[in-house]
Amino acid sequence: MFNIKKKFPWFDGYQWTWILYILVAIVCWRLMYVRQLDNNFKIFRESFYHLKDQLNMYAGYPKAYHDYYYYGPLFGVFVLPFALLPESAGLLLWEIVNALTLLVAVNLLPISTRRKMQLLLLCAICFANSEFSTQFNAMIAAMIIISFLLVEEGKDTWATLIIVVGALVKLYPVVGLAFFLFSRNKAKFAISTIIWFVIFLVLPVPFTSKGFILTSYHQWFAALSFKTHLNHQFIARSQDMCIMGVVRDLAHNPNIPDLPFLIFGAIIFAVPLLRFSQFKSYKFRLQVLANALIMVVIFSAGAESPTFIIAVAGIFLWMMIQERPFTTRNIILIILLLVFTGLGVTDAMPMPFRRDVVGKYAITAWPCIAAWVIISYELLFKDFMTGQALTAEKAVIAAGN
Repeated sequence: MFNIKKKFPWFDGYQWTWILYILVAIVCWRLMYVRQLDNNFKIFRESFYHLKDQLNMYAGYPKAYHDYYYYGPLFGVFVLPFALLPESAGLLLWEIVNALTLLVAVNLLPISTRRKMQLLLLCAICFANSEFSTQFNAMIAAMIIISFLLVEEGKDTWATLIIVVGALVKLYPVVGLAFFLFSRNKAKFAISTIIWFVIFLVLPVPFTSKGFILTSYHQWFAALSFKTHLNHQFIARSQDMCIMGVVRDLAHNPNIPDLPFLIFGAIIFAVPLLRFSQFKSYKFRLQVLANALIMVVIFSAGAESPTFIIAVAGIFLWMMIQERPFTTRNIILIILLLVFTGLGVTDAMPMPFRRDVVGKYAITAWPCIAAWVIISYELLFKDFMTGQALTAEKAVIAAGN
């Protein structure tokens, strides 16, 4: 009998996890393209041509696709390599690149290969949800993770490039600016951010015109404002899967505003960043990264099922940097995440359950909110600098090197 491990001793479970992610990307490409369900990719692809032809990127184009475009003007350039290819090849490349960016980001994390594999396997369902919708949330998660790791390595110029590009494409990676506090060269970080912002703000101009880009940025913010209002309505139940949405659903009041929640979330995120004495702990800094990945989702009215690959990546990262990742509490969290956040809106669940329970009360977000409460509490009150904590931290980090 052919024994692949004996034939290729370097080919272990971790490599199989990479293959799994690539296969998920290919299968999702096949299903979406053959069934002509690749509407999101059509929106992404057409953004380049609308930019080039100076057509309103935020108008409706029902003959080309359904729904609307809600990303920054820079995205029209970002998607260029995928837009120039034939649609089928462009979509396949899009799906594979999303898989590879997340795989690379996780591979760079300072944890053991076994824990990287466990993290990827636990994220697999949410990754598939994102790929099946041809979204690029896996790439957004990778941007946030890699920008943090680059700051840790003192490569602030490259870190800020990723942060600025991500923010001008889909806002979420702007959370990476918080890593400024962990930078060893804050002047370099600040100056690089400003320079990259100017460069990428004007980068689309050669493809179109300065006036069109300025108008497009105004239209982008107007479109986001409209989308936020729409997401508050119960008719838009596929989105608003966030803390605010949960409260609106439970109160049966779509008019509850986002702002008080956003202020509260910003305070809870910011206060641990004033614990400067904890910054020497790598585990503390990694937990801030995990918290950032969760926060951008559970405090976003635009959060939908495919978005949660970002949040679950943060949650499972937090688990994997613990000395004992699979405690009873964490196993319960894992089950809730897999069942409600991962499978809750898929065909694995009966339609009445998806519609009347998961959809009606934004149950997708609940396990992530619970994890965020635990993580935030630890960041606020746990002493990461005790002897026992540092010993456990060194053991976990050493295992990843």
